[in-house]
Amino acid sequence: MVFLRLVTFVFFLKLPSVFAGGDVVFAYYNVENYLPMVREVGGKRVENAPKPEREVAAVVSMLKRCRPDILGVAEMGDRRMLADFQKRLQAAGMDLRHTEWVRGEDGERHLALLSRFPIVARNSRGQVPVEVDGKRFRMGRGILDVTVQAGPDYRLRLVGLHLKSKRAVPLYDEKRFRAREAMIVRKHVEAILAANPQENLLLFGDLNDTKNEFPILEILGAPGGAASLRALELRDSLGLVWTHYWGAADVYSRIDYVMASPGLWPEVLPRRSGVVWAKEWSEASDHRPLFTTITPKE
Repeated sequence: MVFLRLVTFVFFLKLPSVFAGGDVVFAYYNVENYLPMVREVGGKRVENAPKPEREVAAVVSMLKRCRPDILGVAEMGDRRMLADFQKRLQAAGMDLRHTEWVRGEDGERHLALLSRFPIVARNSRGQVPVEVDGKRFRMGRGILDVTVQAGPDYRLRLVGLHLKSKRAVPLYDEKRFRAREAMIVRKHVEAILAANPQENLLLFGDLNDTKNEFPILEILGAPGGAASLRALELRDSLGLVWTHYWGAADVYSRIDYVMASPGLWPEVLPRRSGVVWAKEWSEASDHRPLFTTITPKE
């Protein structure tokens, strides 16, 4: 009992330094295969080659332009890769010591979150069933769901996603699978907001569809509803909204999103939110980071 009181005392003793920064910057980034895989190195096919150093350096450089206090990522490798990423961010002045890592059906690419603030609740779901045409599968990356203590009296719940890509697979129709994933996510959001309609909920991720498609509309919910979400209209310094470049089709599109619940929206600062633009974006990933700023006060 004495030990527990001591731990509690030490935690609150550290609160002033943890929360001294005022507003909170959140960023989301699909870092494109931060993991060992088959790559072409020096004109040769190499097994289990890590993400090249120049690409990793470019990823860190992109994030230095928004310096997040909380960072959600997609296409992260295993826990060792996450630890490597965390160390590189720390060396660049971004000390995000609290982490969450989710293992879905995809054994290689994972959702993760790094935070300057303590994670006080973990509700992530790794193995999430998905039924398509009477057949049962699982979400490839699951659902990341954590709550962070972002201020002395302020908690922020974060739900991260990486829905099925548009790449065709033989087992099912990718579009139908993504639609089913979106329906599962909608129920997850509704359960959260039914329990607490004023929840400060921020949903983010690579949803692999544009805003006019069913998965995005489904996740957003009925406009104006108690369980609805609102997508931030993010732009870069040039006024452009695209977040992903598909080289095979030579197409730029917005398929990455940050969405806020009704309870969170008043704390979001749209003028201090956007899409990161920098010349090294294509060196880092086929996606660009999104960021927003939140005032941690109800």
